[in-house]
Amino acid sequence: MSDTPFGFGLPPEEPDDGDEGKKKDQQSGGGQGPANPFGFGPGAGGMGGGADNPFAAMFGSLNPTDLGAAFQQLGQMLSYEGGPVNWDMAKQIARQTVSQGTADGTKDASVGPSERTAVQEAVRLADLWLDDATSLPSGAGTAVAWSRAEWVEATLPAWQELVDPVAERVGTAMGDVLPEEMQAMAGPLIGMMRSMGGAMFGTQIGQAVGVLAGEVVGSTDIGLPLGPAGKAALLPVNIETFGKDLGVPKEEVRLYLALREAAHQRLFAHVPWLRSHLFGAVDGYARGIKVDTAKLEDVVGQFDPQNPEQLQDALQQGMFQPEDTPEQKAALARLETALALVEGWVDAVVHAAAKPRLSSADALRETLRRRRASGGPAEQTFATLIGLELRPRRLRDASRLWASLTDARGVDGRDALWAHPDMLPTATDLDDPDGFVHREQIDFSELDKMLGEAAGGSDGKPNLKKDDGSEGESKGDDTE
Repeated sequence: MSDTPFGFGLPPEEPDDGDEGKKKDQQSGGGQGPANPFGFGPGAGGMGGGADNPFAAMFGSLNPTDLGAAFQQLGQMLSYEGGPVNWDMAKQIARQTVSQGTADGTKDASVGPSERTAVQEAVRLADLWLDDATSLPSGAGTAVAWSRAEWVEATLPAWQELVDPVAERVGTAMGDVLPEEMQAMAGPLIGMMRSMGGAMFGTQIGQAVGVLAGEVVGSTDIGLPLGPAGKAALLPVNIETFGKDLGVPKEEVRLYLALREAAHQRLFAHVPWLRSHLFGAVDGYARGIKVDTAKLEDVVGQFDPQNPEQLQDALQQGMFQPEDTPEQKAALARLETALALVEGWVDAVVHAAAKPRLSSADALRETLRRRRASGGPAEQTFATLIGLELRPRRLRDASRLWASLTDARGVDGRDALWAHPDMLPTATDLDDPDGFVHREQIDFSELDKMLGEAAGGSDGKPNLKKDDGSEGESKGDDTE
């Protein structure tokens, strides 16, 4: 993650192939030079910029003819009046970060026809294999191959839904830290601070999304549905990097990752409450985060419009403290458990589908588990920004529980638990998976009988058949 405060610059022109975007930015000298307020002064040939300069990367190597345009861009930033995050800026920064390539030198590239075909075929085959491993039908209406830039474009709406609640709290806190009698007089200052806050969040989110675009292999890597519903997506350039040193054939790597993407799509498509449940858990956790107003008051009291990096530094150091209350602990537990259950189910289902067919299934499974457990620099940045790590801490426990449920209740019995959030295992159940698996299931027969009689049923017997005619509840039979 770049240490450059604000870190934004003039967006590079992105060519059709998507991988030469940073040439012009490099030629412009953006981000290179000494540290001074606006990037021009002694020691830089008159117009340089430095890593400690919040405006240097934005203005690049200025000359007198560029000065008007530079100040116009600064004015646009300060006049921003949208929501708590300047998402236009976030998008610009993310695309710029993508165009610069990853730390290993891998650059983005447009996806060619052969790669698109390979992804579509992999997802199609993955769906066939998953039919034997889960009772949930296919959830991928289409399969697409994305470049990193396309991933950014497609996932920003989901990031907005995740980040805005916390950013809103910060924006409100910026106005609240001033004494009430001063707020009326300081209206313009508060407005400017909120504009700067939106720019700060936009910059940091943009950088994090841009870095994450260089790491992810699909649209569901972090356990949340970031892309459009019903669209299974893989990133060929990142799959190539992911499988580079694994010693596994490229086709097997692609197919295994397609299995994971397709499994996520089935879950989110056919468990209609799940998406809102996960995003609601994030929002619930965010509502319990308090801003360190003492730190914010110090920053506001010393605020210098010519040194907005003060606010940036405070944001990077973390101004958010989860409240140590039973409600906040419960919100965190709900979120961590939900993420673990999603990832654990995907892990168990994919392993069941891949194990008999791919010799590399065990190795790929362990690689993905470690990758999700460790996280990357982008995920760490989100943890700083929103006070939350989007990682399934109990992935292995959840995977073992789902596998045990499959053995005890069969595929249909296992997947039936997704019918309602109250039926899912809890954090306590992850501590005692055997207890949950073998717990006597609730008998609804009397309730069903009463409902049937109330509905005018001839014999009062409940109908326990699914639409396909199968038993509505499995008692341990493996229907595979």
